[in-house]
Amino acid sequence: MKTPADSAKLPFGLRAQLASAAAWSPNPKNPPLYLDLPIGEQAPTVLAKWAANAPLAFVDQYVLGLKRYRAITIDVGDQDGLRVDAGKLHDVLDQYGVANTFEVYPGTHTSDVAVRFQEHVMPFFSRTLSFGQAKR
Repeated sequence: MKTPADSAKLPFGLRAQLASAAAWSPNPKNPPLYLDLPIGEQAPTVLAKWAANAPLAFVDQYVLGLKRYRAITIDVGDQDGLRVDAGKLHDVLDQYGVANTFEVYPGTHTSDVAVRFQEHVMPFFSRTLSFGQAKR
């Protein structure tokens, strides 16, 4: 890839990997995308950064903060490759007493995403998003 626009031509899975890299292994000295990928001799370092940002890897460290959230909801498709880990995350949150809801819907990671946003995500934010003072 020579420009960020080239990434738009990639299949969804590769674009998702680039999004993960942008979030978890950014590199301001690596144009044109300004991120590091797990290739070559940097692969172990990049993969370690990615693993450290996986919710199951960091949930134990942030339990007290998560308990302060007004609401947490997790949803995942029954054909999604993340289904097992999403279930494990829900179980860990339950074990720590962190209030959360969990739903497995029919489909893949992106099945009916527009409908899910309209009927689930936006109503969730409407009910739970608050800009008031946090309770301590």
